[in-house]
Parts: sequence; structure tokens; C-alpha cells
Amino acid sequence: MKRNRPSRRIKQTPDTLRLIQLATSLSESSSRIEDDFWEKRLTAFVTHLIASGAEETLMAALDPLYRETSPAYGALVSTIEACVETRHAETSDGLDALMIAIPVLSWSRFPIPAGPISTPQLDAIRVHLQAHVLAFGAKLSLCDRLYSPDQIPQTYIETAHLADKVTQAAKHGCDVKIDPKKMAETMSFLSDSRYLIGAVAAPQGTALFRWQEDDGDYTESARQWILQGSDAIRPLLPACALELQPVGAYHAAVLDADRASRPWSLRSAVAFLQTVLNILPSDLVAVIARFHDDQTEEYRVGLALRQNQTVVHGVVWPLLETEDNNNELSAEIESVLQEAGITQVIQLNQRFPIEYCEDCGTPLYPTPEGEPVHAELPEEQAENTQRHLH
Repeated sequence: MKRNRPSRRIKQTPDTLRLIQLATSLSESSSRIEDDFWEKRLTAFVTHLIASGAEETLMAALDPLYRETSPAYGALVSTIEACVETRHAETSDGLDALMIAIPVLSWSRFPIPAGPISTPQLDAIRVHLQAHVLAFGAKLSLCDRLYSPDQIPQTYIETAHLADKVTQAAKHGCDVKIDPKKMAETMSFLSDSRYLIGAVAAPQGTALFRWQEDDGDYTESARQWILQGSDAIRPLLPACALELQPVGAYHAAVLDADRASRPWSLRSAVAFLQTVLNILPSDLVAVIARFHDDQTEEYRVGLALRQNQTVVHGVVWPLLETEDNNNELSAEIESVLQEAGITQVIQLNQRFPIEYCEDCGTPLYPTPEGEPVHAELPEEQAENTQRHLH
């Protein structure tokens, strides 16, 4: 999933120091047998902390490792995520279970739905998952809700609680009913992600996914799921353009969706402006600039009319994981814009402080002259479109 950078320094405890020591030892290992030694100890300790609800201890260990750009940061994050989303069989004849996510990228001029999924709709989705994604005989559970990014669990402990529910349900081959009263409100964006959440279970040591079987192939499995599964997902997102993403372990799938949502948002912005303003992509100028504050780095792309240089829309390209500003990222953004049909792309060299509109809270975007401004659609189109792209 999107791994948020620790935002504050938390007091370290003996448990924190123990986590750091184990993660550091694992990252310094030079052999598989030593990897196994440290992984077992780190996994057991992380599992204990998760069961104890020790979110602050986990974050307090990640914080200094992140700031030091230590290889141990990746080792610890991967272990925490594995412990959160995985439930191993308690006996040799039991079932292993894994929490999964099914991401969908979507954009629309209308509000993008998030909410309950009916039993017939879940059954239709299940058919395609069992045909193209799951191993033969694997059991599946799905939550009866389409989640927005605001509604998926926001902490490791919250994610572990949901994992307990869906993995237990998977072992019994049933779905999970979600209480709508406990769900956060969904912010409205023109371009956003949606998630189905569930779990898959199979006998200990056997395949969970189709591509783990002897005649399986991940690329073909993902291709067939996206091709066939889109028809089952589309009724959940009426009046929306959508792009189904591969199914995977929860954290990895959500992180991949975060990464894929960035070029999707740029392409969606161009398509939206084509539709609303009745223009060609070549009628737009794109301006790419870096924005920062003490703890955040991101790119912002201002989309201006070529005719009068007025910024009519903008997209934020956030940095994920341990990404840093570099020429490769800005070149990737430019490439996506050019593929979308924009022929004039301006790269600004200076960095800007992260600022938002004082009245409505939306981000400010760069003009071709290098000034952050509020993006404004022409008045006649703005009356019918008050939301912005995620």
C-alpha cells in the first residue's frame, strides 16, 4: 500500500530498539539460512506487537530507519505488512490465508460510487476470480463493499483487524458484511481509486493463486482477469471510465494502485478537459513543478490553455515510498503527458512551497510563467463541475 512517511518522531522504547536491531540484522544477512534465522525472530516479535495493538511502537521503529535511509527500513516494512495480511495454518491440516485487494482506477464527471455490493454482484465477481486468479480449490471471501481510499484501513492495526475478519471468512468460504455506520465519508474527486477487499485460503503449503500452479502464468492470469473481470466490476461504477488492476496481496496491490493512479490521473485530466472544453490535447500546455514542505515532496502539473495560458486544471503527482525527486520522475510525467496528446510540456527548475487555496483548500498549480495559482475552468463549465482530479 502507500507507505506514508513517518510524520513525527516518537519516543523509543526497548521494544522499538529490539525491532530496529532485528530488522538491521536481517538487512545485513549474507545467506538464506541467516535470513531464515532473523526472519523468524522478527516475524514473531512483530506478530506479538500487532496482537498487542502497538501501532506507535511499529512507527517509532520505522521513523529513524526511514530518516537514515537504512536498508533495514524495507526489511521491517515488508515484515510488518506480511504479518498484518497473512494468517498461517495453526495445524498441518489447516488453511493458510492471505488478505487481498482488487483495485480499480476510475474517473467520471459524476460522483464515483463507493458503497455496498449486492450478493448477485459479488457472485459475478467471484466467478471471474475463481476462473482466472485463484488456484483450484482455493476458498474466497469478499467484503460486501466497494471502498474508497478514505475508507480502507489507515493503520497497520486497523488493517490487521480487517484481515482477521476476511481471512477467517475465507476459511469458511463466506463473505464479510461491513457496517456502513463505521465507514468514513468519501471525498469526491473526478479521478480516484476504488477497492474490493477480501481474502483467499488454501491448505497449508498449496497454491493460493492460479499462477502458482504448474501450468499457471501470472501475465496471462492478470490479462484474463482484467479482460473478463471488468464486465463484472463495471456495474458497480456506472457512468465511469475504469481500468481494472491486477489482484494481489493487500499491501502490494494497494501500493501498485497508488503508483498506477498517477499516470491515470494525468490521462483522466486531459480526457476530462477534452470533453468539458471541447478541445484537443494539443490545445493545452502542461507545466511540471516540484513542491515541498518540511515533510512532503510532490510534483504538481498545471494544465493551461495554449491560447491564453490560463490554468484550467491541475493534478498532484505524489511521491510514494522512499521516492525522491529526480529527473527520471519528471521525465516519466512528461512522457505520460505527451502520450496523452499534449505537445507542449514545460519543466520548471525551481521548487515551490506546498500551498493551497485559502478559500476552498484545493492545491495551487504552476503557470507557464512559474507562478502557483488556483486552477479555474471557464465560468460556464465551472458551474457544472465543482470537483477536482485526485
